[in-house]
Amino acid sequence: MRDESQFFKRLGARIKRLREQTGESQEDMLSHGYSVRYWQKVEAGKPITLRTLLRICRIFSTPMCDVVRGLDGNPKRRAQRSS
Repeated sequence: MRDESQFFKRLGARIKRLREQTGESQEDMLSHGYSVRYWQKVEAGKPITLRTLLRICRIFSTPMCDVVRGLDGNPKRRAQRSS
């Protein structure tokens, strides 16, 4: 992916959608160890670490592959497995 900022903007939007689908507010993220301001930045597309992404996936009980699939602009592309 050439433009990683687009990846993180899409990721932030997807994380926001996950939060809204579960009925949680940004303030509710305090109980998971995230400040409201930090959460706002994540949803706005601030780059996050793999550790943060894994924690977010755990919060919403969603596999990471489902969270990041298609964010590179190629929703149907799958990783090829070598035998």
